[in-house]
Amino acid sequence: MVHCSCALFRKYGNFVDNLRLFTRGGSGGMGYPRLGGEGGKGGDVWVVAHKKMTLKQLKDKYPQKRFVAGEGANSRLSALKGSKGKDCEIPVPVGISVTDENGKIIGELDKEKDRILVAEGGLGGKFLTNFLPLKGQKRIIHLDLKLIADVGLVGFPNAGKSSLLSQISHAKPAVADYAFTTLKPELGKIMYKDFKQVDVFGFQLSAKTQYRTAFETIILLTKELELYKEELQTKPALLAVNKMDLPGAQNKFHVLMNQLQNPKDFLHLFEKHMIPERTVEFQHIIPISAVTGEGTDELKNCIRKSVDEYADQENDAYHRKQLLNLQISNTISYREPLSKNTVTSSKMDII
Repeated sequence: MVHCSCALFRKYGNFVDNLRLFTRGGSGGMGYPRLGGEGGKGGDVWVVAHKKMTLKQLKDKYPQKRFVAGEGANSRLSALKGSKGKDCEIPVPVGISVTDENGKIIGELDKEKDRILVAEGGLGGKFLTNFLPLKGQKRIIHLDLKLIADVGLVGFPNAGKSSLLSQISHAKPAVADYAFTTLKPELGKIMYKDFKQVDVFGFQLSAKTQYRTAFETIILLTKELELYKEELQTKPALLAVNKMDLPGAQNKFHVLMNQLQNPKDFLHLFEKHMIPERTVEFQHIIPISAVTGEGTDELKNCIRKSVDEYADQENDAYHRKQLLNLQISNTISYREPLSKNTVTSSKMDII
């Protein structure tokens, strides 16, 4: 079963999706004991999201991966309160999760200009500290890029996900005639003639391998998706019926099509707790063979069509939201306060 969904994956090669950095806030400035002057606070270290930034660019630009903020200014006769030290900003791409050395999440950067304080500067010297400054906070942080695939292959073990991934993409996962071949998540890229690229991620939701019919598989996978994350059931879905090269596959496919046309007539075959709240409606149902390649070209075309349609829907929804915000903004700007000499009427208003 093919779901056009969001899923996490890791890229390899030259691509960088995680970094370990040393950060330290600036030390505070010295106080001025004779006149009660207060030293400036040390600068802070911030992680800031930028759209056109990558972790590889960050690694290449700062190979030492060390970020230290400026020190606070000392108190002096001409400035009894010292100025704050210069902040240090770490530019990172959008979609970053920041954790500390123990794996605790400090925060996430999901949109441009989001910022997270990762190392605070030390306080300047003052009466409470005997006019001695404090050092800045030291912290080792990890930056992890939350990568998003265009398409997720959802299925039980030994369903042929790895074989299909190798057929329709450039991925070369290990394939063997037994269950649990996949030891780690696999990612592939489908390249189209117009240079459009679609990332495909394969993952399994259950380790149970007992025999089941195609219809039972669909119902149980739908239930697992519901338990895993209900939002996935709202995504566009395609159904790839694999292993059509096996004997009797055509007859089983016709039985499956009949069951999918009237799913409620067959739900009594399942235990109540295994029945999903809603059944998945598939945009396309494609019989394929990952071994012979039968139907894989049609599947790639359907994937491309579904991804493009979903992107268009998201763009339309975004533009409608922007237009609504603009209309609201214009309405508010036209609502000027009425002067004392203005004659009002209950029948007139600006909308």
